[in-house]
Amino acid sequence: MSLLVLGDSLSFHGPRTAHPVDEPRLWPQVAGSCLGTSVDLHAGLGWTARHAWTAVRTDPRVWASVRTADAVALGVGGMDSLPSPLPTAVRELIPVLRPPSLAARVRRAYRDRHARLVRLTGGRPTALPPGETVRCLEQIRVAVTTLRPHAPMVLLLPSVHRSPLYGGVHTGRTAHVAAMRAWAVRSGVRVLEVAPLVVEHVLGGHGNPDGIHWGWPAHRMVGEAVAELLRTEQRAVHSGIPDPGDPQGGALTWENAADRS
Repeated sequence: MSLLVLGDSLSFHGPRTAHPVDEPRLWPQVAGSCLGTSVDLHAGLGWTARHAWTAVRTDPRVWASVRTADAVALGVGGMDSLPSPLPTAVRELIPVLRPPSLAARVRRAYRDRHARLVRLTGGRPTALPPGETVRCLEQIRVAVTTLRPHAPMVLLLPSVHRSPLYGGVHTGRTAHVAAMRAWAVRSGVRVLEVAPLVVEHVLGGHGNPDGIHWGWPAHRMVGEAVAELLRTEQRAVHSGIPDPGDPQGGALTWENAADRS
C-alpha cells in the first residue's frame, strides 16, 4: 500500500522548524506507520488547494505517485482560509523584484504591516475563496480517481491558529469548513475534522512559536486519525470535542485560550 499526501506546511513543519518529508514524527509518516505503508508527500510552504492542483497537473513526480497510490490524503485548504490582504498571486511576486534589496524591503514592510491590514479588513479577503478551494479539490479528485478509482481519499479540514502574523484573526475559516465539508459529502471523500484534535494544543501555545504549526503530539493525533479513516469505512472522525468553529471570531480568542492553559 502507498499513501499519497498533498499538503501544506503543516505536513512538514514541527515544533521548531521544517523537516525532510521522511521525518517519522510528521503526521503523514505517522499515518503511514499506522497503516504499514510507504508515504509519498508532496507539499510546499503556503500551499493552497490551487497550488496542489497545479502540482497534480504539472509535476511529473506527483504523476508517478498518483500511479501507485492506494490511498490519498488531502492536507490542503487550510491556508486558503487565512486572511490575505494582498492577493496571493501578487504576494508571490515579491521574491522576483529586482534588485534583491528592493524585494527584501518590500517583504519586510509587508510582514510589518500584515497583522494591521488583517484587522483593518476584518480578515478578508482570504487566500482563496471557498468556491475556488472546492473547485481545485474537485479537479484533484477527478484527476486522481481517473487513474486510481478505488483509492480511498480523506480530506483534512482547516486547522486553527494563534499567529501574530494574522493578528489572531481567522474569520474565513467557517465558510471554508462548510464548503469543504459539503464538497466531501457530495464526492464521497472521507473527512477529518482537524480542529477538535489540535485546538487545545495550538491555542494553548503548545505548538510551534509561530502560532500556526504543530508540535509532535498534534502530529501524532492527526496522523493516527488519518490512518483510522483510511482503515475503516467511517466517514468522519471526532475527538469528542465540538468543532471550535471560528475561535478567532467569537468569544474564544487565542489570547484568553492561552491564559486558561
